[in-house]
Amino acid sequence: MRLTSKPLGLIILAIFVGGISFSTWMGWWQTQSTKEPIKYSEGEFAGSYNPADIRGSYTFGDINLVFEIPLTDLAKAFLLPEGDQANRKVSELEANYLTAAENGMEIGTGSVRLFVAYYLGLPFDTNEEFLPAPAVGILKNRNNLTPDQITYLETHSVSLEFLGQDPQSGTSTIEEPAVIATTLPEEHSEEEDKTIKGKTTFQEVLDWGVSQEDIEIVLGVEMPNPLTKIKDFCLEQGLEFNTIKTSLQALIPIP
Repeated sequence: MRLTSKPLGLIILAIFVGGISFSTWMGWWQTQSTKEPIKYSEGEFAGSYNPADIRGSYTFGDINLVFEIPLTDLAKAFLLPEGDQANRKVSELEANYLTAAENGMEIGTGSVRLFVAYYLGLPFDTNEEFLPAPAVGILKNRNNLTPDQITYLETHSVSLEFLGQDPQSGTSTIEEPAVIATTLPEEHSEEEDKTIKGKTTFQEVLDWGVSQEDIEIVLGVEMPNPLTKIKDFCLEQGLEFNTIKTSLQALIPIP
């Protein structure tokens, strides 16, 4: 029997649809990639996904979906440039932080594994992973870390001065990178503009007549080294810089 083009087309379509249906039923057909890390096989966390299995091919959207960590926290922790943050791959971090790597503080896939584990209170064997200062601030504010974990983070926190640029856009991932202060600030003249900016240190605010006690009341915590930039400290501690800046600015005596 000779088939015309119309019946033949219907047969081909039926075979195609039937094949997809059968493949889907068998679990062979997938319309999108899936990322599913291994799970802890024993102990208190048996059955939970293991952050140690996060791969560089994972996107931050994958991590948000699998580990249920808010994308906003992930973006803030790793200073992801604005845009399609969910589709940014973990493997891109190394290129974003070349300056840190050149100074022996590589930020990459291992850093994300560490952040996810500490964020969720899961066990993790550290291997000299480093984290951006904002990530450390987020983890410390969750109040679920052991003293040893806090000590580790404080000695493996990468300050803003070492964080590089977004290789795609060519713009800095940080508004105003920090600079290490090696000398005390210069004397300020009476005519100097006493306005708190991104590069203003706590020492300058002290010089402008605000007491350390008042500064600590605004911060809600102990004031760090006076040479620390206020904006850097706010990022590390998860504080809103604009709010702190406004409160401190109101305390500066008007000449």
